[in-house]
Amino acid sequence: MEALSFQLRTEATLLTLTEDALKTSEIEGEVLDPEGVRSSLARRLGLEAAGLRPVDRMADAIAGVVLDATRNYADSLTMDRLFAWHAALFPTGGRGRFPLTVGAWRTDAFGPMQVVSGQPGREHIHFEAPSAGRVPGEMARFLTWFEEAATGIDPVLKAAVAHIWFVTVHPFDDGNGRIARAIADLALARSEGTGQRFYSMSARLRVERAEYYATLEATQKGGMDITPRLAWFLGVLDHALLDAEAALAVTLRKGRVWDALAPMGVNPRQRVMLNRVLDGFKGNLTSSKWAQMCKCSPDTALRDIEDLVRRGVLVRGEAGGRSTSYVLAPDAAIAGTAATI
Repeated sequence: MEALSFQLRTEATLLTLTEDALKTSEIEGEVLDPEGVRSSLARRLGLEAAGLRPVDRMADAIAGVVLDATRNYADSLTMDRLFAWHAALFPTGGRGRFPLTVGAWRTDAFGPMQVVSGQPGREHIHFEAPSAGRVPGEMARFLTWFEEAATGIDPVLKAAVAHIWFVTVHPFDDGNGRIARAIADLALARSEGTGQRFYSMSARLRVERAEYYATLEATQKGGMDITPRLAWFLGVLDHALLDAEAALAVTLRKGRVWDALAPMGVNPRQRVMLNRVLDGFKGNLTSSKWAQMCKCSPDTALRDIEDLVRRGVLVRGEAGGRSTSYVLAPDAAIAGTAATI
C-alpha cells in the first residue's frame, strides 16, 4: 500500500473504515445506511466528491468514533475520550424501555449489568459485570495500563487483551462492544505506527459473530487464562488481512494502471472517466455517457475516447455503430503501451 499515491491510500482507507463502521454496528444488530456512513467518512477524510448522500446522525456518530480511534491513535485514551465516544453513539440519550446514562459510567439504576439472551422467563445469563461502584476504579486501572509504554506484552496482543478487559468491566449502559472494538483498533494502529487502516477487524468479527460471543463468554466465566481467546483474536486478524487483499484488489489495480499511464499523460476528463471505469463502471461506457458525465460535447467525448483507444488504454467492444462501447484494456497491454512512449 505504501507504493500507492496518497489519494489512492485515502480512498482505500475510506473503503475500509466504511466497512468497519457498518460491521461493528451490525454485530450489535444495528443496520446503518452504507452511503450515509461513506458520506460522513468521506467528508471527514477531505474527500468531498465521494460523499454522495446527506449524513444521518447515527452514521455520522459511528463514523466519527472509528475514524478517531485509527487516525488519532497516538492521542491518549482517557476517561473523557471514552465519554465523548459514548455520547456520540447515543446522541438522543438512549433507546428501549430504560434511559441510558450517556457520556458517563453506568450506575446500575435498573439492576446489575448482565448480558442476557432468550425469552422472558427463559433467559440465559451469559455474563454479569462488576457492580457500578467498582467501575471507576477498574477503569482507572485499565486506562493506566493501556497508556503504559512498557507492559511486557506484544503490541498486537495488547489490542486483544484490551478488548477482553474493557468488555469484562462493561463500564457503560450500552455500546460497550462497539467501543471495545474501537479500542482494539486504536491499539492495532499503535502497533503499526500509522493512522491509515486497510483492513477491518469488525468485518471479520461479523462473519465470526457466534465464535466472537462464545469465546468471550468462555473467557469471562472461566479462570484467568485468556490464551485461547488471544489465539482466536490472532486468527481473526489473519483472516481480516486476507479479506483485505481481496477487497483492495480494485485499489491496487488502480495503482498499477496509473503507474503505467504516468508517462503518457491524460487530460482531466480522461482522468475522471478512467477512474470511474477502474472503480467498476456500471453498464457500457459509450461516447454519449462520456459527454454527459464530463459535461462536454459529443465530439470532444469521442476525441477523448479515440485518443485512449489509439494509445491502447481503451478497446472497442464487439458491437458497432451507435452501440459502440469501450472497456479498459488489460493491465499488461496498458503497461506495454506505456513502455513504448
